[in-house]
Amino acid sequence: MSEENYGTHNNAQSGSYFSAPDPNYPGPRNYQIPAPGREPKRKPALRGLFFAIGLTAGLLFGILILVLVLRLPGMRYRYGSSAVDSDTLRRIDYIHSVMEEQFLFDMDEADTSSGIIKGYMNSFGDPYTVYYTPEEYRELMESMNGTFSGIGVLVQKDPVTGYILVVRPYESSPAYAAGIREEDLITEVEGEDIAELDLDIAVSKIRGEEGSSVHLTVYRPSTAETFEVDIVRATIRVETVTHKMLDGGIGYISMDSFDGVTYGQYMEAFYDLKAQGMKALVVDIRSNGGGLLDSVTAILDEMLPEGIITYTETKEGKQDTIYSDADCVLDVPMAVLVNGYSASASEIFTGALQDYKKAVIVGTQTFGKGIVQSIMGMDDGSAIKLTTSRYFTPNGVCIHGVGITPDIVVEPGEGEEDLQLQAAVDALMKELD
Repeated sequence: MSEENYGTHNNAQSGSYFSAPDPNYPGPRNYQIPAPGREPKRKPALRGLFFAIGLTAGLLFGILILVLVLRLPGMRYRYGSSAVDSDTLRRIDYIHSVMEEQFLFDMDEADTSSGIIKGYMNSFGDPYTVYYTPEEYRELMESMNGTFSGIGVLVQKDPVTGYILVVRPYESSPAYAAGIREEDLITEVEGEDIAELDLDIAVSKIRGEEGSSVHLTVYRPSTAETFEVDIVRATIRVETVTHKMLDGGIGYISMDSFDGVTYGQYMEAFYDLKAQGMKALVVDIRSNGGGLLDSVTAILDEMLPEGIITYTETKEGKQDTIYSDADCVLDVPMAVLVNGYSASASEIFTGALQDYKKAVIVGTQTFGKGIVQSIMGMDDGSAIKLTTSRYFTPNGVCIHGVGITPDIVVEPGEGEEDLQLQAAVDALMKELD
């Protein structure tokens, strides 16, 4: 949280489904993995813990660490941890033998193995710690690299119902053509209720081969209507950045997420606005649920003076600091729009700019996700995602469970009126006077 394009969360005004940080909401993501393009400077002594870029600047999100090898089919596990002790293993072996001998229906060893690992990961009680099957992991990587086959909607997890909230359907997408609209809730995929699923896994069920069809059950809160629809999947090109010039020479850039393509798209938008005579800039990250760590820090490196962008800290106290250099292309006043869905990498973005006083922050309290996940690949093509560290703003603040308070607090307007954007423009015009 995502787009079916995972975790890609855009600037749509969908805050009505969320008002305060909810630690049980598994939507926002901050992953360690690499991204293409620039790599921000790190403390030399800590480069061994290289953040493969980009929960999105990066190719596979990045450096995938092959650290876990499980021999599942034979049910013979060997762990150095007491969490899976010999008694537990004996029970698993016994249950497996009983199922093989007495279970009425056919057994699928691959599904059984995946279920064991998923249950183990769920037992840690962290909504961000999950297991991906090889297919789920492949689809996740494809989505973060900017192209995938799906229905073309920007989504995130609804914290109230657990269903998939449509933040925005792309107008040229199969979803839009089929009648899916902003703030719809996808409740079932192929007849399966998805309220309890991790966002990335739920999204992987919506995506699939180009030309294939997916059956969705959708609830529309505005009319209290539930309907079913079949949508033919197509190749989706993820555009995480849009831009335009507003009146008075105010540039406007919206970033839906921080994925592998976002840095390049942002820079293209920035230079296009500069060529048009931009005098000030509004960056809209409302409902941007996060993305790749290296993606957001690469963009911040273009905005900040030399110094700390952010740093992370593991439970052992090991820190990895990411620095910006003295080269900075941002040379105009700036405002940043945020809301309760702005999370994770978006809060790294917001916190750094606020600490350096490089932008006025406008909107409502951000989500409050101050932790980082790492993805580790396994030799069978599957992967695990787990929470590995906390991150801090340049001033040493961890915003987890708290969020960031804007400099100018403005609630969203009704209907088409965008009071938050207008407040940002007003603040910039005062700076220009």
